[in-house]
Amino acid sequence: MAEEQAISESEKKKEDWMNSKWRPMMGWMYMLVCTMDFVGFPVLWSLLQAMSHGAVNVQWQPLTLQGAGLFHIAMGAVLGLAAYGRTQEKLNGANNGGISLPAGSGTTYTPPTPVAGAGFGSNSPTPAPAASGFGGSGFGSAPSTTAPATGFGGKKVVPEFPQPAI
Repeated sequence: MAEEQAISESEKKKEDWMNSKWRPMMGWMYMLVCTMDFVGFPVLWSLLQAMSHGAVNVQWQPLTLQGAGLFHIAMGAVLGLAAYGRTQEKLNGANNGGISLPAGSGTTYTPPTPVAGAGFGSNSPTPAPAASGFGGSGFGSAPSTTAPATGFGGKKVVPEFPQPAI
């Protein structure tokens, strides 16, 4: 019975490794394919042509762009759905690669408790804001009563539009 337990633990670890690493492996594979198709193979293609013919006559045509780039569209879908699926697993409390988490820990955000008498909705007086260096007297104060500046043609920088009667 102990031998069966040891085998099942080994199989469980193999299964856990594959289940936890397939998403990163898809990303690594896509990165490797793109790097080789857009960087590595064009350099090797040019070197091969230069060594055999003496001149580079034909440019490398990226293989992953053949067929209207279907490879990139498909990999984008696979990686996007994998990321979405992993996000849903984390939000639903899936185990993170075999790591045991404490009972009270979770992935949902708990907002802090509000402090009485502070914030936008409070009735407590707040100090006046400091004057701004850009012509205004600060956030929350009365609007400036100075006339708008005029531009090159004598027009107001901010033209006044007719306002509807309320």
